[in-house]
Amino acid sequence: MTSDLGVWKAEDCALVLIDYQQEMFEVIRSETSADMVELHARLLAKTAKAFDMPIVLSTVGVALGFNGPTLPSILQELEGIEPIDRTSMNAFEDEAFRQAVEATGRKRLIVGALHTEICLAFATVQALNDGYDVLYVTDAVGGRSQVAHRTSIERLAHAGAVPTTALAVVTETFRDWASPLAEAAGRVIYWYFDEVGNHTDQVGVAEREKQAAVAALAGAH
Repeated sequence: MTSDLGVWKAEDCALVLIDYQQEMFEVIRSETSADMVELHARLLAKTAKAFDMPIVLSTVGVALGFNGPTLPSILQELEGIEPIDRTSMNAFEDEAFRQAVEATGRKRLIVGALHTEICLAFATVQALNDGYDVLYVTDAVGGRSQVAHRTSIERLAHAGAVPTTALAVVTETFRDWASPLAEAAGRVIYWYFDEVGNHTDQVGVAEREKQAAVAALAGAH
């Protein structure tokens, strides 16, 4: 971390999404299901768009033909963002990726990547080495096994990156219901409250929050 140890602000951050491809989702075997990882990746994308954060999107192996593109459900949340395809497992070893991150002008990176033990771990450790602060989103990532995922989460915390969750990213980066970002934040949060029940009953949503979600979504149409 830098000398600023407070909460993270949208205006300081860029979102980095790495390798959200079908082949990666198929082999997730860690505590967050592939379905929930996909939902939380969409939540991160919606948040970055709503708060005008720069976004860097990358894939691996598409040009080589052994992986497909970014999952369509995630890509549709990222209009105007062109994925950077790589051959390297460490995204920062790809010059185009490195330049794209530098071009954001942000030194605080919110990172999600598949898999935890490879693309997330290598990129995060490299980013820390290069002077970035990194917030990694533990419920928007997944590993090939519980052990691989958990060991990598611990590795990154020891390295100095900060673990968080996707919904916490939304609330931390806008922080105040009286702020100019509150309306956009409300739309994103209530979209999530409406959507998450279709995927799991393990995320608590109050009845009033459900009602607010219905009202917010109705107002958006």
